[in-house]
Amino acid sequence: MSDKDDTVTTPSRRAFLQGSAAAGGALMAAGAARAQGQGPDPLITEVQDWASGLGDGVDATPYGLPIEYEDDVVRRNVEWLTADTISSINFTPIHALDGTITPQGCAFERHHSGAINMRKEDFRLMINGLVDRPLVFSYADLERFPRENHTYFLECAANTGMEWAGAQLNGAQFTHGMIHNMEYTGVSLRVLLEEAGLSAAGDLADKWVYVEGADASSNGRSIPMEKALDDVIVAFKANGEALRMEHGYPVRLVVPGWEGNMWVKWLRRIEVTDQAIESREETSKYTDTLADGTSRKWTWVMDAKSVVTSPSPQSPITHGPGPMVITGLAWSGRGAITGVDVTLDGGVTWQKARLAKPGEKMALSRFYLDIDWDGSEMLVQSRAHDETGYVQPTKAQLREVRGLNSIYHNNCIQTWHVKESGEAENVEIS
Repeated sequence: MSDKDDTVTTPSRRAFLQGSAAAGGALMAAGAARAQGQGPDPLITEVQDWASGLGDGVDATPYGLPIEYEDDVVRRNVEWLTADTISSINFTPIHALDGTITPQGCAFERHHSGAINMRKEDFRLMINGLVDRPLVFSYADLERFPRENHTYFLECAANTGMEWAGAQLNGAQFTHGMIHNMEYTGVSLRVLLEEAGLSAAGDLADKWVYVEGADASSNGRSIPMEKALDDVIVAFKANGEALRMEHGYPVRLVVPGWEGNMWVKWLRRIEVTDQAIESREETSKYTDTLADGTSRKWTWVMDAKSVVTSPSPQSPITHGPGPMVITGLAWSGRGAITGVDVTLDGGVTWQKARLAKPGEKMALSRFYLDIDWDGSEMLVQSRAHDETGYVQPTKAQLREVRGLNSIYHNNCIQTWHVKESGEAENVEIS
């Protein structure tokens, strides 16, 4: 046999798929004989139970639920992170989702005193402080104002926080899952503030609003008036339906691009003030401690960030060498994602990934990189670019500025070590 005859080539993706289709036709013609000399595939050659009788009627599940075969696609809590689940976090299963919209039932939760159960008929929102006319709105009142629909990501400032000191949590769900992306419906905060009147506040350049929730923690945050009058929404729907209890039903605040703690749930009060209140949640927490022990405050914006969701520790490669899709998410609180680079060798070389669609301001972008995997180990990373020109940094670059004492606002490049077996683990190479 000649050298040419001994040569083994790796088929292209198109050739692989075309070959599969052709082989499928040949198999059918030959009685559906299976590959590698196996016998006929009974899932093709035999009538299955689901095709032998009637299925569920249209009213079997009045509110549709995920099928039982996807019961592993759930939020998860890490028990040792907090003392209990009342003031705690769970994580979105980003490793098991695709596209960009997060189903409400999968969207992560963060509570400071537990999720409260409030009827919308009992909801009241007060606007007071430096306004011309203090007002109280009911839920029905809010529904009468002009509505807006926008898709935004919400990211907890502590997302990826455990990774500052080194690789800690083994799964994209746990390292980056304090995030969700939903279409919100509501009323512009500007409209409500103008309804109350802002003449009494005088020069708005140095004014703030203090927003407060109705839960027992009385979580409250100060927001500069400039942001309040820009794109903040008082929202009562998400993904077309009512907010879930854990996401602030009946009404929450949406603060696009800014840390999730400012998106106050169960919204009850908005006070116009001439200074920041400096509440517990904006002094003892949600500040960035530097190497010298001092802390930065007012670091509200979530900078550009990305993560490969598959392959990853919870989403290993199971099909062996050949065509595969690397995918993940990218986002920026400063605008739209304009590009994502992916490396398979720990940053030695980079390839431009394909965005599923053009980036949207303060919303998740999905990226894909189609490769032919040869079965060798990989060090997989992604690097996001946003419309301001910002490029997602390495952890080493962040540490040069902020040291190791921080918890919040860690937007470093994440590394997955993909082994020859297809399994992956969280590692640090920066």
